Formats: sequence, C-alpha cells, structure tokens
Amino acid sequence: MSEPEVCFINIGPKQRRLRMVSGVAILGVTVGLIAAAALTEAPLWMRLGIFLPAVVGMIGVLQAREKT
Repeated sequence: MSEPEVCFINIGPKQRRLRMVSGVAILGVTVGLIAAAALTEAPLWMRLGIFLPAVVGMIGVLQAREKT
C-alpha cells in the first residue's frame, strides 16, 4: 500500500489571485488571436504561434487553482 502524497501550499492568496488574473487575461488575448487568425486566414506558422500564449495562460490558471 502506498502512502498518500502530501501537497504543501507554497503561494499565498495575493500571488494566487495575481496568477489567476494574469492567466485569464492571457487566455483572453489568446482567444482574440485565434479569432483574428481565423478572420484573416493567417498562415499556418502564425496560427501555430498562438499555442505559446495559450500554454502560458493555462499554466497561470492551473497554478492558481492548485495553489502551487
């Protein structure tokens, strides 16, 4: 039988809020970029570049949710 993992909270409420707000803002920018790329029929390499802000935004949201 394995022992349960212990998770320590290593960021405070202020930092969690900052990460959540910035993550959601970056995801909002990402949605705007996706819409602009679809409307302008941007080349594939430009559409693939949208992946980076999407990942950064999700990391911020996930860190805030998991308190890490």
